[in-house]
Amino acid sequence: MTNNDIVQKLWNLCDVLRDDGINYSDYVTELVLLLFIKMVHENTEAGTLKKHPLPEGCRWTDLNGKSGINLLNDYKRILLSLSTGKDGDGTLVHDDPLISAIYADAQTRLREPRHLEQMIKTLDQIDWFSAAKDGLGDLYEGLLEKNASETKSGAGQYFTPRALINSMVRCIQPQIGEVIQDPAAGTAGFLVAADQYMREQTDDYMDLSSKEAAFQKHKAFVGVELVPNTRRLSLMNCLLHGMEGDDEGVVHLGNALGDAGKALPKADIILANPPFGTSKGGEASNTRDDLTFKTSNKQLAFLQHIYRNLKPGGRAAVVLPDNVLFEAGVGTDVRRDLMNKCNLHTILRLPTGIFYAQGVKTNVLFFTKGSAKNPKQEENCTQDVWVYDLRTNMPSFGKRTPFGDSHLTPFEKVFGKKADGTSKRTEGEYSFNAEQVDVADAEENQGIDPQLAHSRWRVFKRDWIRDNKGDSLDISWLKDKDSVDAANLPEPDVLAREAKEELEAALSDLDGLLAALGGAN
Repeated sequence: MTNNDIVQKLWNLCDVLRDDGINYSDYVTELVLLLFIKMVHENTEAGTLKKHPLPEGCRWTDLNGKSGINLLNDYKRILLSLSTGKDGDGTLVHDDPLISAIYADAQTRLREPRHLEQMIKTLDQIDWFSAAKDGLGDLYEGLLEKNASETKSGAGQYFTPRALINSMVRCIQPQIGEVIQDPAAGTAGFLVAADQYMREQTDDYMDLSSKEAAFQKHKAFVGVELVPNTRRLSLMNCLLHGMEGDDEGVVHLGNALGDAGKALPKADIILANPPFGTSKGGEASNTRDDLTFKTSNKQLAFLQHIYRNLKPGGRAAVVLPDNVLFEAGVGTDVRRDLMNKCNLHTILRLPTGIFYAQGVKTNVLFFTKGSAKNPKQEENCTQDVWVYDLRTNMPSFGKRTPFGDSHLTPFEKVFGKKADGTSKRTEGEYSFNAEQVDVADAEENQGIDPQLAHSRWRVFKRDWIRDNKGDSLDISWLKDKDSVDAANLPEPDVLAREAKEELEAALSDLDGLLAALGGAN
């Protein structure tokens, strides 16, 4: 049984939840409250966890031998004890702040004991030995991805495709001892991926000293998440991957655009996909005196927070929608400040359809605090901006055409081996025939060498961006092969006459068909 098979089997339990009157948006929360208890049990049995994190009386073995109303009542008692740390009579059950954070305000909406029995029976029937070989944390992430792909759940807004997360991490190359942050943590996908990357480089941390290992487990990763239920998912995800964080866990509850963000220490690396879908919601940043440009656009506010919270020489990779690249006014001010204080060395224009929020056009901005030569430089840090266009003439991605690692491999190759973007780079990476590009238009409007006009990989000087684009970073040069050039369309009266002739021909064909069928009047 593969992890995908298990994920599907777990997702099928949502039918049981629906029969108990539970809303679609609550499926995963209800499921993981029980699933986490089971996964902790399996991890402990397999020896992955040296110490059982759940207190006696609140474990899987306290549930799976019971039935009826006693089972449902015991389950409610367990959730209350895990949340508050106390039993119903006030007796201390545990004093683990992380477990209390995971089960904060946890309540089951199940009303029928038989439905809980069915869920427990299904979980007991899964081949957990096979699942454990790939890692129960990976299985849990698969469930989160499944939830995100179901558009009814509304979870896709904060879920970043795994292929993109892993590619960004490989480019940024986190190192042992670095502090890695995500101010919009969601389900902690970036933090978990960074941890997995470093585990692969160090034989699962076996090569580390005890001091280094303790740092990785408790201090290396810090996230902030605004939504309590999403934070619950992220804490479970981290713990199942062996990441504990401080007393509040890896992911803290709060608003990174408010006091929680201001309190964060400076980071070596920031990886993030701030929430999109609306430009509003950044008002909290107006209370922060450390952010120069006041704005209600939360993406612009997040971008300010991120580049200001990097240490000198710190690295960032951030997913941002197109409007951040071209918005005027405060948007222009923020982009200028970013290019002044940081080396914005790379922009990856992402294809549409890779996020579950359909139609969103996004980019990844890669930048380093300071200049390429001096991490402590605070002015004129950006000299060249390299742009990789992975959007134009790409397939329409979705369930039938999934976006994967292979689509990002060419970009990673030209990005280079240096995490700060200073590898020697050459324009090129040809992907198109010349006839698919309007070379004359590209040469006239973008100042692009016609010989490079059909390349996905181009470099633009900082001065050129200022003088020719007014500091807009919405830079494109490839012509979509399916696009229509409005300048070359016929006059409106010609188009109207052609349309009329086509409609009359179609009506004539229908009359002939009706006559052949004996239905003509």
